This record gives sequence, C-alpha cells and structure tokens, in this order.
Amino acid sequence: MGRADGLTAQRLLLVVEDSEEDREAIDRALSRSHPELLLEFLPDGGDLLARLRDAGRSRPDLILLDLNMPGVDGYRLLADVRADPELASLTVVVFTSSTASADIDRCYAAGADSYVYKPVNFSLFRTVLQGAVDYWQDNPR
Repeated sequence: MGRADGLTAQRLLLVVEDSEEDREAIDRALSRSHPELLLEFLPDGGDLLARLRDAGRSRPDLILLDLNMPGVDGYRLLADVRADPELASLTVVVFTSSTASADIDRCYAAGADSYVYKPVNFSLFRTVLQGAVDYWQDNPR
C-alpha cells in the first residue's frame, strides 16, 4: 500500500482484547517484529462497531479479535461485522485461548478469516502472532 509521495503508508492493526496483560504482550511482540504496524487497542468489544463505522478514522488492515470478553463477546462482534456490507470485507483473525473445536467451528461459520490459538508461553505467543500477521499482510482478503 503506497502513498502518492512514494512513502509506504503505515498499516493499521486493530486489536480487540479485554486482557491488559494480553494487550501488552501483543504490543511487545509486534513492536519488535513489525515496527511498521500502527497498533490500536480496544479493551471493550462494545466499541468496535462504532470505531469501524467512524468515517473520520482509518479502517484497519487487520482485526485481531478475542472471543471471551465481558459484555459483547467476540462471536457477536464477528457476526455483526460480517452482517454489515460496509464492514464485511475486513480481515478478522480470532486470537483466543480457546482450543475447543466447537468454538473453532462456530467462528469459521460466522465468517472468521482465521482462528489462532493464543499460547501461554511468550516465545510461542510471539511466534504464532507474528506468523498470523505475516500471513494476512501477504494475503489480504
């Protein structure tokens, strides 16, 4: 993605994650491996649709979505994004600690582009996260 002045535009990754610890881990992992990314964090899923519909703000190139959040959970958010014709083409990667096959099936049925398990070990967490971001940067929706 380039700008008219020849400089590379910064890509936006929107992270919807209620855990402060996980937000910090995501920031730490990606700031080293992907310094070109602009990271934006939403600690509450209830703000996602308003954020995405705000015409004055950039649309994210990728959304990392946690499933298990208080209030509006990731399943509802994913369904709402896919139901909105203006938002349906956004790339949404579910990044969660759940390994339940029912959760995986439910997310893909709702339109997730990818389902990535969030490991507890930071080294593996970083590797898995970086791999997912690399894949979606190279293969946009």
